[in-house]
Amino acid sequence: MSPAPKKSPSKPQDRTAGQRRTLRVGVVQQPCTDDRDVNLKMSEDGIRAAAAGGARLVLLQELHTSLYFCQHESTELFDLAEAIPGPSTEFLGALARELGVVIVGSLFERRAPGLYHNTAVVLEKDGSLAGKYRKMHIPDDPGYYEKFYFTPGDLGFTPIETSVGKLGVLVCWDQWYPEAARLMALAGADVLLYPTAIGWNPDDSAEERARQRDAWVTIQRAHAVANGLPVIVANRVGFEPDPMGQWPGSQFWGHSFVAGPQGEFIAKAGEKADVLVTDVDLQRSEDVRRWWPFLRDRRIDAYNDLVRRFRD
Repeated sequence: MSPAPKKSPSKPQDRTAGQRRTLRVGVVQQPCTDDRDVNLKMSEDGIRAAAAGGARLVLLQELHTSLYFCQHESTELFDLAEAIPGPSTEFLGALARELGVVIVGSLFERRAPGLYHNTAVVLEKDGSLAGKYRKMHIPDDPGYYEKFYFTPGDLGFTPIETSVGKLGVLVCWDQWYPEAARLMALAGADVLLYPTAIGWNPDDSAEERARQRDAWVTIQRAHAVANGLPVIVANRVGFEPDPMGQWPGSQFWGHSFVAGPQGEFIAKAGEKADVLVTDVDLQRSEDVRRWWPFLRDRRIDAYNDLVRRFRD
């Protein structure tokens, strides 16, 4: 029987308020339309609101410049893709420079003719491109035909260094995989960020909707607990019909949130457009990892089978 994690002391030891590493973060939760300019204006308004509230880091949702086009397969939709650097990184970079904030955006990247990625970009507060992450886990399910559009990422699980810390940026479907979160943590990430586009089939029962959303929240809070890291999640909202009529469409459920390194909720949104602004105490990761030393007790000598598809 494994021992229970040790209880944390009532107060961090040998720390003063001036030594705490506090980061104010913003999360923009918005609906999307088929008008790129309208979508970018909503993103801009959200970023400005977060910056006005003191945020130094702002996270946008997955593919925030367009509708979630992966509900069906059409070669014409590759026209939505853009180069990185390109128009969106220039737009977000100018905002980052003007407002003095770090911005995490999510784009449909055109890497080369016939080669496309689902890519998160990080703009430094001076407007420069600090780095990018290409989505590694690509779903292919009814209403989420992403394998048609996106090549799996090839940049690995490497945090992006910024003025506010090392950002472990992952994208949507990546959020279900503990391996991705763990590898970001092992590479020194200070925080995990998940731009997301996930919703219900409108035909699902209320009970099924609740199960899906609860599972989504729980798995990401578990990544916070298992790795002793804050988690920041931005999901879109609103109903987007399938233009081909193959299925009922997606009702994106929102519920963006920020959780601390013990999975505790710091801020939560509902199912409408919203901007969250809250403080994250980065020093708590150090405290929690001292109380619950999961990284110390990992049996790295016994995990070889994790690289197998299945143990037959």
